[in-house]
Amino acid sequence: MKKVKNLALTLVSIMLMSSLAACGGNNGGNKAAEGNTGNNQASTTAPATDGEMTEPAEKVELSFWTLGNVNYEELATAYTKEHPNVTIKIQNTGDQTAHHNNLTTALSAGSGAPDIFQLEIGFMERFLGAQDKFYNLNDLGAKDIQANYLDWKWKQASSLDGSFQLGLPTDIGPTVVYYRTDLAEAAGLPSDPEGFSAAIDTWDKFATVAKAFKDKTGKYFSDLTDLTYNALRDQSADEIYFSKADGSFIGDTNPQVKKAYDFTVKGIQEGWISNVMLWSPEWGQGMNDGSFAVVMGPAWMAGNIKSNAPDSSGKWKIAQLPEGAGNWGGSFITLPKEGKHSKEAYDFIQWLVNKDNQLESFKTKGLMPSIPALYEDPAFVDFKDDFFGGQQTAVEFGKAANRVKPVYYGPLHDQTDTFFKNALKNVLEKKADPAKEWEDAVKQSKTLAERG
Repeated sequence: MKKVKNLALTLVSIMLMSSLAACGGNNGGNKAAEGNTGNNQASTTAPATDGEMTEPAEKVELSFWTLGNVNYEELATAYTKEHPNVTIKIQNTGDQTAHHNNLTTALSAGSGAPDIFQLEIGFMERFLGAQDKFYNLNDLGAKDIQANYLDWKWKQASSLDGSFQLGLPTDIGPTVVYYRTDLAEAAGLPSDPEGFSAAIDTWDKFATVAKAFKDKTGKYFSDLTDLTYNALRDQSADEIYFSKADGSFIGDTNPQVKKAYDFTVKGIQEGWISNVMLWSPEWGQGMNDGSFAVVMGPAWMAGNIKSNAPDSSGKWKIAQLPEGAGNWGGSFITLPKEGKHSKEAYDFIQWLVNKDNQLESFKTKGLMPSIPALYEDPAFVDFKDDFFGGQQTAVEFGKAANRVKPVYYGPLHDQTDTFFKNALKNVLEKKADPAKEWEDAVKQSKTLAERG
């Protein structure tokens, strides 16, 4: 009986070892596909030895929701060529509010969220409050690469104690003045960046130049109300609409918000701000045909200008905003927990935002890197952009980045900002009373804040 019992145990052990070997083959196949594709291919075609087979890497499909004018589709294509077991399906959304609302809806429903999501900084507070819906990237290795990124940028996606990391940093959005050199020259303004910057280095001087430009050329100076307002709004110190201390609404007492509103109203009433809307076809066409001289926007706006205005290549340059700079936008790459392939998704996103790829994103789309090591890299600093007249655009973006004062947004920032943008739209389109519109925007904001 003892011999029979021992034989039975031996057979069970052999079966268990065979089962484990088969499971290990799948895991080993994944690693081979990542680091040694050639060897993996050889092993799958070699004759079986002792009844064992090495299985190919598991096929993984990742869905990726992107936002804005980015080169992530091209980078994903390059990645999947090196990782043939991975397929990445990209869905790009033009409207950032809809983009984030779609994720909120999916997370609430418990289905429909992507494996990978590009999260814009203005919505960060909303999703930091829903950490249980996302993978903690620290658990996947994010701590190992934290030192590569700007400290303040990294912390924007961290819990207060740093134990939870919601996303990996992509670009930052220091704001500058994009301007048409041909229109500047036609109005008798300096066309070189230093000269143009000096001519508008205070907001009072900007308004004076803008009105004179409109009077002389008949063209608008600034492209639209939203970006004019944003340029001043984002120069706020520490806070914009909400208090960091208790989350209360402070937009009506923040002098920079009122300054931004009044300045934009002045541009509307004096006729030097165009009456097109942000992201509209008319706005893009205006860039191309020279309907206005100036676009005030973040570093990533360079990609939009290039896409919208191909016929104006070589006629644009970049100057500095009056009285400082703001930071509008920049994003993070996150992994919603609905995704079933967190390891493969993390491997891709940490590659997507590495030094080489952030440099490529800058060269192709003007996305300002969040990796400070690049700021001294000749490949970055010496890069000349033919679209911007051969200008070393990184130098101007770097100047702006050094003038940024990071601010607190709060989870209700985007909705609140819409109230003030709509007020300005009413002043522009309906000739509404600016004071009444301001009061209505403040009232709406307070009501929203009280509801939480």
